[in-house]
This record gives sequence, structure tokens and C-alpha cells, in this order.
Amino acid sequence: MPTVFEVPRRSVLPVTAEHPDGVPPVPERVAEPRDAATVALVRDGAGGGIEVFLQHRVRGMAFAGGMTVFPGGGVDPRDADASVGWVGPPPDEWARRFTCSEPQARALVCAAVRETFEESGVLLAGTDTATVSDTSAYADARRALEAREISLAGFLAGEGLAVRADLLRPWGHWVTPEQESRRYDTRFFVAALPDGQHADGATTEAETAGWQRPAEAIADAEAGRTALLPPTWCTLADLGEFGSVAEALASSREIRRITPRLVVDGDTVRVELA
Repeated sequence: MPTVFEVPRRSVLPVTAEHPDGVPPVPERVAEPRDAATVALVRDGAGGGIEVFLQHRVRGMAFAGGMTVFPGGGVDPRDADASVGWVGPPPDEWARRFTCSEPQARALVCAAVRETFEESGVLLAGTDTATVSDTSAYADARRALEAREISLAGFLAGEGLAVRADLLRPWGHWVTPEQESRRYDTRFFVAALPDGQHADGATTEAETAGWQRPAEAIADAEAGRTALLPPTWCTLADLGEFGSVAEALASSREIRRITPRLVVDGDTVRVELA
């Protein structure tokens, strides 16, 4: 990805009454970023290329209100539960890829699985030999997870399931700029939609949701029809380079920590990736 790129201001910085130029000042006390995980769900599009599952967040939300995003959210302390069933690359391998501790890596992968299920209904779980293909039986568990009434580890254990870490690929590492009062230290993952499963928008955090080609999603942002955070924009641009899901999942990624800096110049924003 380029180290600097320019985009229309309206595509990344929705105007608010508090900050009409879209960029709040850096506060005296910079907020400590909270660990988070985001998953770009992908599937092969008709006629080739990739489609990505995107959600348009409810306006007025404390973070990224009105933006178009991938499913994801903050890590829950219970996501680090070492008793969780696990299939695929072990936590120490994820720790190496994301340059973090093993418990933190376990929590990030579990948060990715949990948030994806809560926000899209897609469950990246199964057994040693099979992936869940029908999630309809887990509708009550989905609501309970979203309400924080149960933990991912407890839910999976009760159903005889395990996290399928082999369905995920590490993709990026982004940190919210210092200007924001809510900041996240987010690891980005990519995962193929499992056979038989259906992604929906049945979450209180999204107004609409659906599948779209990366180039189309970027075109919507450039035209001002939607707004994308810089990490979402860059991830879409990267995924749009692949001809199939298999190509994307097989690609080799260098994961580096990026904190974007946004510089407003009239109707244009220069995004500097540091």
C-alpha cells in the first residue's frame, strides 16, 4: 500500500457540529488504545474477483458512527480464556505474526470469531474435521454473546465446538489516531465465508449490510455516498487486487503497525501511514 494517499474529505471525515472540519484536535491526554479485532469476510464473486461483507454503522454511535466497516469490535477480557477449544495455528504462531504476547494473541483470535458471529451471524468454529455450516441453532447464543451474558469459550464448550483459527488469516494492524477520544489497537483478519453459512445485518450496530466488490465500495466512498475509515479503505484496495478468495488467503502478508495521520487540505484529505 502507498505510504501517502489522497481521498475526498467527505469520504473519510463525516462533518459534525463539534468538528466541522472533520478533524478534532489532539487532546492534552491521549487515550490509551484498546485491543480490538476486525474481520473482512470474503467470497468469490460471480464472474471472478472477490466480494466483501460490509456494514453501514448506525449514525450517532460513539465510534465510527455512519461509517462503512467490516464486522469487528473490542476484545472482551474473557476472550483470553485458555480453556477455549482450538483448531489451527496455535496462539504462539498468531503472537509471532501480530508481534504480541500469546495470551493477547488468543484473545484477538477469539474476539475476531466472537465479533464476526455477533455482527454477521457467521461462526468461524467447528470440530477437528468439520466447520459449522448452519448457524440457525445458535441464534439464542448469538444474542447472549452480544449482551455479554455468556463467553465465547463457554458457548463453544457447551456445543462441542472449537475456534477454527485455520479459517482466519492475519491481514493488518491499525491504531486509531491520537485525536480520537476512543482509540483502538486493531488487528485485521480475512476469512472466507464458510460453505452453507449466510452473513446478515442482524445487529443493533448496523443500519444496512451486504456484499460488495472492493472497487465498488471504494467508488461509493469517492462519490460521497458512503464513508470509509482509512484502514477499511486500504484493506479494500488490497483485497481488490486478488482474482479469487483462494489467492487472497494464500498471499504472504507483512504485518506492521500503522497509525494513520490525516491532513485536511480543502476538500481533500491526505492520509499519511506512519
